[in-house]
Amino acid sequence: MGQEECTMNDSRRQATLYLDDLVVGARFRSDEFVLDEAGLKAFAAQFDPQPFHLDDEAARQTLFGGLAASGWHTAAITMRLLVTSGMPLADGLIGAGGEIAWPRPTRAGDVLHVESCIQAITPSRSRPDRGIVALESLTLNQRGEVVQRLLAKLVVFRRPV
Repeated sequence: MGQEECTMNDSRRQATLYLDDLVVGARFRSDEFVLDEAGLKAFAAQFDPQPFHLDDEAARQTLFGGLAASGWHTAAITMRLLVTSGMPLADGLIGAGGEIAWPRPTRAGDVLHVESCIQAITPSRSRPDRGIVALESLTLNQRGEVVQRLLAKLVVFRRPV
């Protein structure tokens, strides 16, 4: 994956898309999201209560060297950005599997956005009303550093007849 050249597509100005509208190499950029410390700690307290997500002092003694957001928080922010301003799929973003990696920590104060690129489109042989789209989505901070890489398989429907 990632061998095709992606071309930018301003999804914020575009109507909803169906499988028939998509092409390999199309690229989408989301709006931005600012992660604040209170939100970081609130998410961690509820879903990933580890010291390096909750306590500044304890976090300094870990491999993170300071307070870091849960990877699952970064994933949730990515999902929000994809849904609200990423690839505008007509029937929503319906996951069918994928891979996720967090190459560097997300920190309070980071300004995140998502850049996605269609890697492959596979029409279904058994269900002609849909197909699977392989989408690579990179979540980047304000310095352009990748904080999350998501390779997702999405179920995408054809335009209704």
